Amino acid sequence: MATRQTSASGRPKSPRIQVVLPEDLCARLTSLAEQESRTVSNMAKVLIQKGVMLYEKGVDLNDQHETISSTEGFRSALEAQKTRRLRGAPRRIRINRPS
Repeated sequence: MATRQTSASGRPKSPRIQVVLPEDLCARLTSLAEQESRTVSNMAKVLIQKGVMLYEKGVDLNDQHETISSTEGFRSALEAQKTRRLRGAPRRIRINRPS
């Protein structure tokens, strides 16, 4: 069970747990945290929240198709669309330059 501590003001702190990670996973987590300007602890919390949410929704976390980044998914969806012709001629935009 997670331990609950109290702060100096007497209010309860969030429960704390201790997790042992392999060195390579810890390095990857640290790198992700630096990319998003977060602490390692906060990055771990965010990723755990997302993982629990997906697990509760019934998403198979072992399915590699679900792990595609949103950017790659968006790009492939755009590439899958058929090309369409523009309606009418392109309109020119006039820019007023200061004298």
